[in-house]
Amino acid sequence: MASQHTITIKAGGSEKDYWKDLWLHRQLLWILSKRDISVRYKQTLLGVAWSVLRPFMTMTVMVFVFSYVAKIDSDPGIPYPLMVLSGLTIWTFFSNTFQQISNSILLNSNLVSKVYFPRLLMPLSSIAVGFVDFLIALGIFIVLTPFFDYTISWQIIYIPFFVLLTFITSMGFGLVFAVLNVRFRDIGQLIPFLIQVGMYVLPVAYPSSLVKDTWFEKYYNLNPLVGIIGGFRWCLLGDKSYFNPQSLYSTVIISFSILVLSLIYFRRKENTFVDHI
Repeated sequence: MASQHTITIKAGGSEKDYWKDLWLHRQLLWILSKRDISVRYKQTLLGVAWSVLRPFMTMTVMVFVFSYVAKIDSDPGIPYPLMVLSGLTIWTFFSNTFQQISNSILLNSNLVSKVYFPRLLMPLSSIAVGFVDFLIALGIFIVLTPFFDYTISWQIIYIPFFVLLTFITSMGFGLVFAVLNVRFRDIGQLIPFLIQVGMYVLPVAYPSSLVKDTWFEKYYNLNPLVGIIGGFRWCLLGDKSYFNPQSLYSTVIISFSILVLSLIYFRRKENTFVDHI
């Protein structure tokens, strides 16, 4: 009789086995993603409507503060609310995804301490929530454009590229914070603060043209999110929206480098998660 052998891949196995195991557990990724989306709106009075109200209310506040109070203008020919909403749409995708990834291990601590599976599945499943909110915000933008007598640019076809860059950047930073968050719980308090500061420091509620031709523009563009926000806004608003293509060089190089390093760091530390949960 031919004997049957069952191969069980355990934590700490070879790198090749790990990625193979990640693929074999793809069904678990789907289950975790659906659960995260369900939990997001469970026991809320308005449910998914919050994903509509949140960006709309944030846009309204930002327009009032930056346009009417601070007297900042958008790029010529672009309605200020659309400029803010375009930046807010991609920033919200990054911030939600980054926050979800950073908290993913702690939120799934019951699974970590009971059964083995590739821990990378938890950060990956966290992306689903941010992506759903992103699609809703993008839909709001598309619906509002006729009210401002504005036509969406043909460059919208490049949106998937900037969405991919946002995913890579949020995953890169999120994995590092996910590991640190398990070991040092204070990190969980720092994350919302960083997100709040980032929303005002980055060109979300103001145009990137404000730093055009300044001495610090080249240093400012080193932030990978500057290129992502500027490029995404260009996709929706067209050439009227200022976008420095050179900012994409640092975005691509830094984002991919951080992702590779964070994956290595995550793999080295994931076997220690159970010791700190």
